Amino acid sequence: MLIQRITDDMKAAMRAKDAAALSAIRMLRAAIKDKEIELKTAELAEDDVFAVISRLIKQRKDSANQYTEAGRAELAEKELAEIAVLEVYLPEQMSDDDITALVAAAVAEAGATSMKDMGAVMGIVRPKAQGSADMGKVSAAVKAALQ
Repeated sequence: MLIQRITDDMKAAMRAKDAAALSAIRMLRAAIKDKEIELKTAELAEDDVFAVISRLIKQRKDSANQYTEAGRAELAEKELAEIAVLEVYLPEQMSDDDITALVAAAVAEAGATSMKDMGAVMGIVRPKAQGSADMGKVSAAVKAALQ
């Protein structure tokens, strides 16, 4: 299971004295534990873990962009290194063509004709793309398809 793999990787990072990886994995484990407490469950489903990882990656990307704009390259590099550690746990990412095809199928399934239908289309796409696609790209593809 994914959570066991994360735990094993944390132990390996401890043994290897890889402080950057250890820090990122500990942060991930804490976020997973917080989500378990929030949902009042003993162990998260794999899809929920992917959602947590995706959220953490998005936060790191936003932080890296802000650090870069502020001229703090060393902090941006730290955030990008954490992203690299976290991305290992996500499934293979969908290509832009795959996202476009998924959105087109969802638009047809929902019978969407305008931007008013974006919520319905995203409701169909989100479960299929969660963890395997950047939801920002998915949202942009839905907007493009509905305009």
